[in-house]
Amino acid sequence: MQKKQFEIGNEAFVISKLDEGETVKAFDCGDDDLNDFIVNECVHYRKEKLAVTYVLEPEEDVAHEHVAAFFSLANDRISLVDFDNKNQYNRFSKRFNNHKRLKSYPAVKIGRLGVSLAMKGQALGSFLLRFIKMYFLLDNKTGCRFITVDACSADVPFYLKNGFVPLNDDDIDDPTRLLYFD
Repeated sequence: MQKKQFEIGNEAFVISKLDEGETVKAFDCGDDDLNDFIVNECVHYRKEKLAVTYVLEPEEDVAHEHVAAFFSLANDRISLVDFDNKNQYNRFSKRFNNHKRLKSYPAVKIGRLGVSLAMKGQALGSFLLRFIKMYFLLDNKTGCRFITVDACSADVPFYLKNGFVPLNDDDIDDPTRLLYFD
């Protein structure tokens, strides 16, 4: 992916994929797990081809020193085994023609998404979700229709506000909740 430029407020930002060997110097979103992922772990996920990480940063920041936000993407699927019962899956799969009903459907998973504390309150998380939706919709890069996320319970309202829906109703008390966007 080439760098995509955006105006946010009065500042020019770019979204770019972290290439192999590129690292983020520092990041603080207030969540130690997310901070550790972007600073230390994402390079290993990239090397092992498990996930690809993208950063949103000021246009002039070529050294990844002032990352405003990031997200990582991986391949996923929505499968018959993800549903509590076959009736729920049948209701889900009715959106497809009979000859396109499968036991699983390809998806892209948002593995991690974080916004720096310095940029909180500027709707960057929602901006990134819109970007991800359009990134796959405009050129259908992998032949998938769905975006999934295992959202921490505290983040579920954010994803619901951005058009994601729960795959199951029975996991409401779990620490994470599987949500999808069609």
